[in-house]
Amino acid sequence: MGAVIHPSAIVDDGAQLGDGTHVWHFVHVSAGARIGSGCSLGQGVYVGNDVVIGSNVKVQNNVSVYDAVTLEDDVFCGPSMVFTNVHNPRAAVVRKTEYRRTLVERGATLGANCTIVCGLKIGEYAFVGAGAVVSRDVPAFALVVGVPARRVGWMSRHGLRLALPAHGEGQARCPATGDTYRLDRDTLTLCNSPT
Repeated sequence: MGAVIHPSAIVDDGAQLGDGTHVWHFVHVSAGARIGSGCSLGQGVYVGNDVVIGSNVKVQNNVSVYDAVTLEDDVFCGPSMVFTNVHNPRAAVVRKTEYRRTLVERGATLGANCTIVCGLKIGEYAFVGAGAVVSRDVPAFALVVGVPARRVGWMSRHGLRLALPAHGEGQARCPATGDTYRLDRDTLTLCNSPT
């Protein structure tokens, strides 16, 4: 089947794109990028050389995925959200050897216009609200919002807010799927899934 690439897009020789990946208007994919199957790169997206994108990832319009960023399977990047890769940039100081790696784990959602400061891990199925500025690691399933981002709750794999406190202990069920989650010492785990 191969990738579907819009005529206005630039995909440099050497870039790897999986089957069924769609590359839309005015996208630039650099030579060293590795992109899985079933992805969508929206209008105006840039993908750097040292980037790994898993399968079924949705990168919405006007997102730049810079070097040293890894997006695992099923990640959603909202419109105009921002990644960084240098912690202390200066125009007159070259710091390309100091890039800090950022990992966005499976199923995470990064809301529109949020900013992910480099060198962090966004846990699996975490949910970063629109406009948030993330300056520290985000645990799996956590819902974070604000500037700077702070945890205000927990999300299911299905993307629904769970009836749990932001901190502490408890148990909740996803109303859509029936999955059961347990919160213990600020760590959320999926206990069982009926599917």
